Amino acid sequence: MAKQDTPMTRGVRLLLDRKVQFGVHLYPYEAHGGTSNAATSLGVPEHAVIKTLVMEAEGGRPFLVLMHGDREVSTKNLARALGVKAVAPCPVEKAERVTGYQVGGISPFGTRQPMAVYVEESILALERIYVNGGKRGFLVEIAPNDLKSILTTVHEVQVAIVP
Repeated sequence: MAKQDTPMTRGVRLLLDRKVQFGVHLYPYEAHGGTSNAATSLGVPEHAVIKTLVMEAEGGRPFLVLMHGDREVSTKNLARALGVKAVAPCPVEKAERVTGYQVGGISPFGTRQPMAVYVEESILALERIYVNGGKRGFLVEIAPNDLKSILTTVHEVQVAIVP
């Protein structure tokens, strides 16, 4: 459950409001260190550290993609899977505006705007995952089913194999 030193982000408030059991993991943030830095700092497998990517398709409508930290998303294959011509990462300014979080600290919980969320299917098979809590250097550890349950009530969630 949340500890006293837990950063009070919108994402944490959402988890607390929904009475979700979660662990708090703070680590020294390193610019461009990514999930590898987080996993090494916390002594957890990078595969269980889930990155939150803000993407957009033609028309500029943003959406989130949740992917294992040790895997990459092919924008070409993702576009094909979504039935659109092209998918690209959102520009930093737009990603920060629509989520309300800084890049490097974007949480899928408590985003400023609701948006579609595409979750790599194999994430839900893990026992525990570590996902950003809404601040650089801060991950929350939760059960994948809790992730799906919370996001389903807030966003349009699509569980799919994200290429």
